[in-house]
Amino acid sequence: MTSSRADTPLDVAFEPEFIEGLREIYEEKILFNQWMGLKISSIEATGIVAHLTMKPELVGHFAYHRIHGGVISAVLDAMGSLAVLAALGAKHMDEVPAKRLERFARHSTIDLRIDFLRPGIGDAFVIHAEAVRVGARVGNARMEFRAADGKLLSTGTAAYLTS
Repeated sequence: MTSSRADTPLDVAFEPEFIEGLREIYEEKILFNQWMGLKISSIEATGIVAHLTMKPELVGHFAYHRIHGGVISAVLDAMGSLAVLAALGAKHMDEVPAKRLERFARHSTIDLRIDFLRPGIGDAFVIHAEAVRVGARVGNARMEFRAADGKLLSTGTAAYLTS
């Protein structure tokens, strides 16, 4: 994915406490993400990379061992949300990390679209997300759900309330 944002600084170096705070929210405090096994690989103003390992609880079609579409939707929604929060954090580097992390409390999904392109079959998956635009009240993201070999399985777009 390539970034097309003109309204968010791209060369931001986040503080370790901001990165760890976001990771803690999305990997531990959101218990559904924890249950799914969602793991974040990188958090940058330009985008997010995460991984998901297949496990029996995530199967949606038992005959084909296909991941459940609801899991794909939830993962793409979560990572789109995280991408918008990271971009929002980059816009507000004048605030201390704790203040930027408080923005999560006012953050919610207001629109989500998922396109299932291929069956989600595999042992591991990679998720990419980037904020397309982050305004004063709404942020938009674009997401991809890929097989471990890079094959594109699903895409998503979403809008999030940012204030």
